[in-house]
Amino acid sequence: MKWLTAKRHVKVLYAVAALATTCGAALAASSDTEEFQRFSDPNQWGAPAGNLNLHRYSALKDINTGNVNSLQMVWSQSSGTLRGHEGQPLVIEDVGGKPMMFMESGWPNIVQALDLSDPDHPVQVWSYTKTSGRDESAVPRACCDTVNRGLSYADGKLVFGTLDGYVIALDAATGKQDWVVKSAYPEHGETITPAPIIAADKVFIGFGGDEFAARGAVTAYNLSDGKVAWKCYNTGSDKDVCLTAKTNAKHPEYGKAGKDLGIHTYPGDEWQRGGGAAWGWYAYDPDLHLVYYGTGNPGLWSPQYRCAEPITQENCNSGKFDNKWSLSIFARNIDTGEAEWVYQMTPFDQWDYDGINEVVLVNLEIDGKMHKSLVHFDRNGFAYVLDRTDGTLLRANKYVTVNWAEKVDMKTGRPVKVPEHSPLKVGGNTQACPSAMGGKDQQPVAVDPNDPANFYVPTNNWCMEDEPQARSHTQQGTVYVFANVYMYPEKPGVTGKFKKFNVVTGKTEWEIPDQYPNWGGALVTAGGLAFYGSLGGDFRAVDRATGKVLWSRKLSSGIIGNPITYSVKGKQYVSVWSGIGGWIGLPVTAGLDLNDKFGAIGATAMTKAAGLNHIPQGGTLFTFRIGNSMPDSPTAGAPMADAPAAGAPMAGN
Repeated sequence: MKWLTAKRHVKVLYAVAALATTCGAALAASSDTEEFQRFSDPNQWGAPAGNLNLHRYSALKDINTGNVNSLQMVWSQSSGTLRGHEGQPLVIEDVGGKPMMFMESGWPNIVQALDLSDPDHPVQVWSYTKTSGRDESAVPRACCDTVNRGLSYADGKLVFGTLDGYVIALDAATGKQDWVVKSAYPEHGETITPAPIIAADKVFIGFGGDEFAARGAVTAYNLSDGKVAWKCYNTGSDKDVCLTAKTNAKHPEYGKAGKDLGIHTYPGDEWQRGGGAAWGWYAYDPDLHLVYYGTGNPGLWSPQYRCAEPITQENCNSGKFDNKWSLSIFARNIDTGEAEWVYQMTPFDQWDYDGINEVVLVNLEIDGKMHKSLVHFDRNGFAYVLDRTDGTLLRANKYVTVNWAEKVDMKTGRPVKVPEHSPLKVGGNTQACPSAMGGKDQQPVAVDPNDPANFYVPTNNWCMEDEPQARSHTQQGTVYVFANVYMYPEKPGVTGKFKKFNVVTGKTEWEIPDQYPNWGGALVTAGGLAFYGSLGGDFRAVDRATGKVLWSRKLSSGIIGNPITYSVKGKQYVSVWSGIGGWIGLPVTAGLDLNDKFGAIGATAMTKAAGLNHIPQGGTLFTFRIGNSMPDSPTAGAPMADAPAAGAPMAGN
């Protein structure tokens, strides 16, 4: 590890040895061994979230609360595209003898490899764009912009997805194509925006498409050759969903195999276009040999078509029409795909509360007992804590304003819905908080595993009026929504917040309000800092203890990407994408009419309310370190931009 001093080298070797002891046979003779060794080295950023626990935490502390005000931009790199940039790069220590950074744009999914041997002056050594067999129809069929959330690396291979449905493995040293498979089909409403993960010699990935009548599924490919190891659907028969007699053994109330609930909790054949796509983030526990992920909404937004007569709140929420297994968290065996457990957060969805947000693996003490836990901040406004071994629900606290449900029943796991805030019949206009974009969308949280109860959370703070419309077709690959949605800020002038939230107590420790939505992810470090960006383009470093903004820089476009940090030759760096987009920025990137308040399923109204139409498009990776910036840096010597102050703690809000 030639970047490290001898002292740091020894520390990393001790960490690797301890990790090998902890994980034991789970890491034997597989890609896990290589990956988990890399994750133990804070100088690298070896997976989309830094590790497969999805912590987005770094033990680096050369950049800290005492010197972050000297952070300056040292270089930037264009992605080659201008639409939304939701992902993050990778930094791998030794690829062909060189430290390398890899990054991927949105459509047409340009991949670049940068040699970091001179970390202040990176050099592109290759780039790759698939040129044959491309499907331009993926662009209008991408529900929420032509974004991409990143790549994964193992065994010398760089693996990623393309919007038009390809999963591709490249030789990371040369950029030459190793294998390519077709994994999603735009004509069926399927597009790939998520970053795959690599676990136990397999590449695991899903796709999006719930607003285009897709039927959700996940696939595991062999890392060695791209052949399918297994594929499981998220709706349909028990066989298709890979349920077994052991699934939900501890919690039969969640649903058991034997009844084909993935078919019969939909009316007629609606399960065939029943959504449940896994377009978010994926986690993996090598000890339990389980991969975890959440699923999306059950297809069309006009709820009465996912129920049967009588169309009443009581009948549709009786459990007979839960539309399983949409809006659920799955735990699957990485070798077979068999579901160990599956928990549905929002049965019979009436708001488009996709359950795809990240599932973070931490160990928590709850009610006097240690649990291998899974934490999930759902779009529906609840922060869930489950035991990741068996799916036991441990906590479900509101982390933003929620009026569609009173609470989650901790015995059944089901929300206690409020009918007057629950859209149902065609033509009925219903107010609800949070909006369909959720208390947060895919923008990932961060957590320090040494302080596992406190999460750093970018939130959406707006509500909606939802009026279901009559269904006019059932064609896959065509817009399948049928709802007029108007979104508006919960409080004028505040559309986003960044907060420190305790998932055990349900208490907000501090929060920072923002006039712009916070659609980018978070990063926390051992230097006492949390980093995040806003759609206004402000990239910030916050004191984790107090919520005070210590540093801020205005970047060239809105930020919807996720910060990373790494170290080369003893210097710590922080990088983040800038480039407005995603669902919230789609009216800007697609040039939509802002006078249509229902455009982009409500996003146009929020774009107008937040002034996002005044944010220019972009597609640039910015990199910072302590010390003098490059001579031509636009931020050199610039004063810190005005930033909002942390507000008073607000419990459960």
